[in-house]
Amino acid sequence: MLGLPKTTEIAKQLPKKAIFQKFELKPAQRDRFDADISKMTLVNAISQATVPALQQGENITNIYVLDVVLKKPDYDPKNIALLSNLIPQKMLFVLRYDGKLQLAIYHTKLLCGSWMPESNAELTLTGTTIDAVWDNWVRSIGDIEVEEGNTLTEQITIDDERAKLLRQIETLEKKARAEKQPRKKLELFEALKELKKKL
Repeated sequence: MLGLPKTTEIAKQLPKKAIFQKFELKPAQRDRFDADISKMTLVNAISQATVPALQQGENITNIYVLDVVLKKPDYDPKNIALLSNLIPQKMLFVLRYDGKLQLAIYHTKLLCGSWMPESNAELTLTGTTIDAVWDNWVRSIGDIEVEEGNTLTEQITIDDERAKLLRQIETLEKKARAEKQPRKKLELFEALKELKKKL
């Protein structure tokens, strides 16, 4: 799957019932989870044992690939985030629905790629350590450009702040255009100037 080495392949079913029981999910969580997810299977395990060319990372020793068959394409991302929080492993999610798939990965937050035909999906093991492979997958799936001097985690925080500021600017610009009172309009433009400075 995804063009990963044959040595990494496993096929271990993760029954929903077992997850519900082990993590004692509330009935509402179970229902939400069950409404989105049909079946889950661990399909790959990336480690030094399965890919001898990779060195063990300082922080990461294994990465698992979890194939998730969805019941609908407009799933609730909270269910995938919940899975990554419940299972204490680094995990790449392959979300599949009707011949298409989407890659998702959790690194401080859930990052999702675009939907694509299953036949086009390919992942490469880039890097000499398992840490590097993970970071490269996070960058690739989250479409993150790490600026010089920043760590991956710092860059995600910076990008989130930037996106938040852009949303605030957009909202203020709409308000400023709609505002009739000159004094209020001026106040809004001053607030906009401050936000743009921060940006």
